[in-house]
Amino acid sequence: MGPDQATRLGELEAVVARRLPAILNEVRDQLTDEHPDYAEFLAEELADVVEASAGFVRRMIDLAAEPDARLPELGSGVEQVVFEEIGRAQYRLGRPVTGLLSAYRVGARVAWRHVSDAALDLSVPAELFASLATTVFALVDQLSESSLRGYLQEQADAVRARDRLRDELTALLLSDRADMAAVRAAAARADWRLPNQAAVVLVQDDNELGRELVFRLEDSCLRLHRPGVVVAIVPDPDGPGRRAWLARALRGGGAVVGAAVPLDRLPASLRIAEVTARLRRDHLLSDDPVFADEHLDAIIVHRDDRLLDVLRRQALAPLDELNQSARDRLCTTLTSWLLHLGDRKAVAEDLHIHPQTVSYRLGRLHDLFGPSLDDPSARATLLLALAWGPPGGPDRIG
Repeated sequence: MGPDQATRLGELEAVVARRLPAILNEVRDQLTDEHPDYAEFLAEELADVVEASAGFVRRMIDLAAEPDARLPELGSGVEQVVFEEIGRAQYRLGRPVTGLLSAYRVGARVAWRHVSDAALDLSVPAELFASLATTVFALVDQLSESSLRGYLQEQADAVRARDRLRDELTALLLSDRADMAAVRAAAARADWRLPNQAAVVLVQDDNELGRELVFRLEDSCLRLHRPGVVVAIVPDPDGPGRRAWLARALRGGGAVVGAAVPLDRLPASLRIAEVTARLRRDHLLSDDPVFADEHLDAIIVHRDDRLLDVLRRQALAPLDELNQSARDRLCTTLTSWLLHLGDRKAVAEDLHIHPQTVSYRLGRLHDLFGPSLDDPSARATLLLALAWGPPGGPDRIG
């Protein structure tokens, strides 16, 4: 660049610097209708913005003086830090970043009009004029990218912080130390509205579809990974339309939905949901999703399988001497007879066998069990031992 061009650029910088208050006031006027917040900021902070803009003008002139040079990235310099922080501030204030970027574009158009007018008045050569135009809009693009990057970084930081606080809240709610004062404080930190009731949802961690469906649930639901499972806490599951919504949202994912309980009962509800999940894995329950409160009888019977095994061994001891095939036939018949309150015709229809076959098998059962089959207490014990298991066998669900 020759000395004449250097002189012209020096004069241009001085002219544009003098015009900065007018340029910024014009930008403010154009922002007033659609972006009043930014217009107010320019009005209140005009002196500081003029000072910062003078540095921008100086950078623009320096870059335009080397038209063949590649426009450098902002890198980690002061400008990048400043404009990234502007983007972060927009997120913290709850403003959309689109408004900020639109304001930048307005500022670029106004600034270029003033710069080009001054350049024409100073008879800046055409190639230098073109370099100025490229530099102005390239710099604005870089500053916009920095602000957008800052906005997205602040958003990601906020999401990570909220997720961490929600994880802590979920763990607290599911623990046996869920003091309600601590829960209220944790909920306030996590920006989670405390519901009157909630339900636990469980999905096995290796169930990819189930995990995806749980993480698609509405934002009011809390989620947490625990060993082998993904847990969600759904607020107010008994509200109008909520059960139907949950059934649709979780269908096909193999989920278990616990009963709706007050928040301080969630640890107990979790344990019941865990029993329900085990019953589903063992094919004792087959709904999808399974609502635990629809199967409380099966859950009560199977909550402790060791006790259930002892009960079955005792109650069904008269069948011990039979081979497995005969034992299975008589258990199936006895289960149906108990469930149908002794109605032999209903048993025959249920098992698709002839009524005489039912009579024969019941006679055999009376021989083996004796008068206990006529004892209501004994029949109740046998019902517990037989009636909540896989379909078609001695462990059949009623």
